[in-house]
Amino acid sequence: MNAPSLADSGLAGGVAIVTGGSRGIGRAIVETLAAAGMEVIFTYLGNAAAAQETIAAITAVLPDAKISAKAVDVRDSAACQSFVEETEARTERIDVLVNNAGVIRDGLLGMLSDDDIRTVLATNVEGAFNMCRCVLPFMMSKRRGRIINISSVSGEKGGRGQTNYAASKGAINAMTRSLACEVAARNIRVNAVAPGVIDTEMSKTVRELAGDQITTRILLKRIGKPEDIAHAVWFLASRYSDYITGQVLSVDGGFKME
Repeated sequence: MNAPSLADSGLAGGVAIVTGGSRGIGRAIVETLAAAGMEVIFTYLGNAAAAQETIAAITAVLPDAKISAKAVDVRDSAACQSFVEETEARTERIDVLVNNAGVIRDGLLGMLSDDDIRTVLATNVEGAFNMCRCVLPFMMSKRRGRIINISSVSGEKGGRGQTNYAASKGAINAMTRSLACEVAARNIRVNAVAPGVIDTEMSKTVRELAGDQITTRILLKRIGKPEDIAHAVWFLASRYSDYITGQVLSVDGGFKME
């Protein structure tokens, strides 16, 4: 049996949508799926310059990569529908959806504003629901597809100051399991990846507040890299995970609460 490789993943020639793909984990996912031979269309919210810089940086390494970006607010169901229809009309296929777009508004529950709660739930939960509802008709008609939701260890393990974020990721985990039941008969697999502490701009404040103490809670004694998550996404999108659905895969270096 040959060892798995990016080129032999069954992804070449396919089309992937990645939400929130201009930085951090999303950017690593875009690069990894493009390296596997997929055409990747990623969304961003407002920073067009960052999106174009991401495309330029990846294509400098992968000159043949097909990557494009579109400004889409995943909280807007009509905008998601228009984007997905436009993508399907042009490419005639949508093989993989990665729901990566997310925000953090940390704080003690008693200090959270209405907007802190509303924005996190609308982006992290409604955004994933919106994108799934839009792509599923196309995937179901083709009787194939892969949906990968980016969750968090916060969805399973409590953390001080993250009630809104933890609630949103717990919802993603439950959604992943239930949706997998709904669409398995149409050969559509739904899974999630739950990152631990990853070296991204989004986690910078948390990492700085925790200092060296944070690595004492990680069995592998290091902060994760965006590529660690991207490789897990690649696996769940590839043919090597054809018998896996409804799962939440923790990629956290053995993170533990004490």
